[in-house]
Amino acid sequence: MKFGYMRVSTVEQNFDRQKKQLEEFGCKRIFFEKVTGTKRERPELNRMLDFLRKEDTVVVTDLTRLSRSTKDLIEITDMISKKGAHLKSLKESWLDTTTAHGKMLFTIFAGIAQFERDLTSERTKEGIMAARKRGKHPGRPKTDEEKVQYAIYLIEKGLSRTAAAEKAGISRMTLYRKLLQGE
Repeated sequence: MKFGYMRVSTVEQNFDRQKKQLEEFGCKRIFFEKVTGTKRERPELNRMLDFLRKEDTVVVTDLTRLSRSTKDLIEITDMISKKGAHLKSLKESWLDTTTAHGKMLFTIFAGIAQFERDLTSERTKEGIMAARKRGKHPGRPKTDEEKVQYAIYLIEKGLSRTAAAEKAGISRMTLYRKLLQGE
């Protein structure tokens, strides 16, 4: 079965052009939502992914409707692939995982994206090692236990957790983490 996915970013935009193209391509069911593509939480996209079965095809008018980043596109395509389904973009004809050529091209692009993630990870690790050699210790600084104990004391005296954290000079989340560890 062909499933269409449409998305617009703003309330002023409409689905007409996308809907017409997806219907003409033969999509039997179309999922749509008005939400920016940079948001990872897209309920209709998730619902469509839940509906997918083996040999189904997800059709989008163009990739910007499905994803705003290469990483996100690869993750979504991987979810589709794990269900045994396919992805087709009407605008980017090279992205059609129902064909051998489309699968190969997507695999190449996915490999390049993975290579870039690996390079970023290597550079980050090298930077951390260099900082340590200079006597720096990257990461979250150690929590001042005296400040945490003071915040707990203030809570016991009737102050709210938020107010106690603020007065003690620590973040609310640090205080909550310490309180959870103590339970």
